[in-house]
Amino acid sequence: MAEYIDVDVRPILRAGGEPFSVIMAALDNLEPGQGLRLYATFKPIPLFAVMANKGFAHSEQPLDGGEWEVLFTPAGAAPEQARAAVPASSFDDWPDPTVKLDNRDLDPPEPMVRILAAADKLHPGETLSALLRREPVFLFPQLEKRGFRWLGGFTPDGTTYELTVRAPS
Repeated sequence: MAEYIDVDVRPILRAGGEPFSVIMAALDNLEPGQGLRLYATFKPIPLFAVMANKGFAHSEQPLDGGEWEVLFTPAGAAPEQARAAVPASSFDDWPDPTVKLDNRDLDPPEPMVRILAAADKLHPGETLSALLRREPVFLFPQLEKRGFRWLGGFTPDGTTYELTVRAPS
């Protein structure tokens, strides 16, 4: 598991500053195998591609007040956490997806509508996979309300969110 160095750029952002140089300086000071834990006042989507080009995958989670915690993990190291409604270890037991959706060319809310419609047609225990341009944060509560479990994350290049959904057994 990677060790993370914390970088909190929220004060810089609240003061109207630009934290990119602070983030890059912290990145330059990382030891081999270390990752960066970033705290920001918004989801720093443009930074995902920059960090992917530097060999870092990311996982993110919202905090209170619209703020975000993002883990940038060096390629090949295990991230500390993943966005999931199921423990990652039990994901290994899931069957291959029976439905595969590529929603990257669709605008919201169409990806969510398509995923929910396809998920409702799954038989107990079946899975579907979906490719998206962004993390479907509004979809997660809908899936959980219907009893579905899910696991998802961005590809290392930060351009595609891969989601797997499993129907209740």
